[in-house]
Amino acid sequence: MPQLSEKQRIVITGVGLAAPNADNLQDYRSSLLAGKSGIDEIELRYVGKVPAGICSFPETKYRKKKENKRGTRAGCLGVYAANEAMQDAGLADYLHYSQNRTGVYIGLTEHGTVETENEIYNLSQFAFNTDFWSHHHNPRTVLNNPAGEITMNLGITGPHYSIGGACAAGNAALIQGTQMLKLGEVDLALAGGISESTGSFGIFASFKAEGALAVHKDPTKACRPFDTGRNGIVVSEGACVFVLERLDKALARNVRIYGELVGYAMNSDARDFVLPYGPRQAECMQLAIERAGLTPKDIDIINTHATGTKQGDIEECNAIHSLFKDCPDTYINNTKSIIGHAMGAAGVLELAGNLPAFADNQVHPTINVDTLDPACALQNLVANEPRQLATVNTILNNSFGMVGINSVVVVRKMTSA
Repeated sequence: MPQLSEKQRIVITGVGLAAPNADNLQDYRSSLLAGKSGIDEIELRYVGKVPAGICSFPETKYRKKKENKRGTRAGCLGVYAANEAMQDAGLADYLHYSQNRTGVYIGLTEHGTVETENEIYNLSQFAFNTDFWSHHHNPRTVLNNPAGEITMNLGITGPHYSIGGACAAGNAALIQGTQMLKLGEVDLALAGGISESTGSFGIFASFKAEGALAVHKDPTKACRPFDTGRNGIVVSEGACVFVLERLDKALARNVRIYGELVGYAMNSDARDFVLPYGPRQAECMQLAIERAGLTPKDIDIINTHATGTKQGDIEECNAIHSLFKDCPDTYINNTKSIIGHAMGAAGVLELAGNLPAFADNQVHPTINVDTLDPACALQNLVANEPRQLATVNTILNNSFGMVGINSVVVVRKMTSA
């Protein structure tokens, strides 16, 4: 692999997030290491009581209550995470970059469902008289809404758009931001993913109709990837935004660097609307590793996509085994078991939760593995308790989605320029 210049090397210098179990990276990491679940039971219109992950964060820290009401839940989550990321990167004053050279790239699984369902419900209270339909509906439901709300709040005048990549969207947005920096289209990128999906009864009802909605008398135990007792997905909301910079600029600012994005790949199964396909997932991982100039043995942590559905878990485990069966120093974990499935935010929230491993050398656990499915018995699966390693230098993050979309990113610890 040719040596890249500092201008072509892309690094993460800021992290902002809202997860079901924390509203900042430090607390989030602590909760993950402790296996502290963020899942609770909610009452959902037409569906009833379901386990779900709901975020608690200071919603008016960066914009007023009136502005949140005018916008969307996704926008509220995104504005908070983007501001936190900029603060974390030491860029709140924009002294180092121009706002017209800053890009915002946000991954979404879905958008507009919550707002449309709410409008139709409100209409039902007025005999479906469309005179009562909100004039805010159109700007709330366009796909670029969450990214656009971030630009309005931060005064960013560079490009913004959303990447619709199903549940692979968070990683896809991270890849997009990286590519735009490498192409010189922008000098600074805010890239991440957002999900407001817990506000939509339709999403829950659809998973239920597919037999893929998790149920458990204890909501904290409902999400259980790799366990024989798993019975489906736990839906969560959330947001995570990364600040991405070229390495030369980050070094000039003498800023903390969380890691370098050294490899990434996306591909398509081209087979089924819903069912995943392990061989294509393996190809995606292999391509990301090759682009990073690494081999499977160089990967220290694999953070799995596994959602707690039988076929999905097994297909991914087969894909991992095919590539990493001879990698005794590669460890595997899952974040969804703790926070649920945050859809468009899943990939980036899960990567964020593992980035601190470069500093503390710990692999956070997969919780709720009471009886491991033999088909998921991967070597070095970290279950129920964290694992301390001698060192962590590379993380591979899997994120896959419906209609056969796969995304993988590889991040390396920064040790020298």
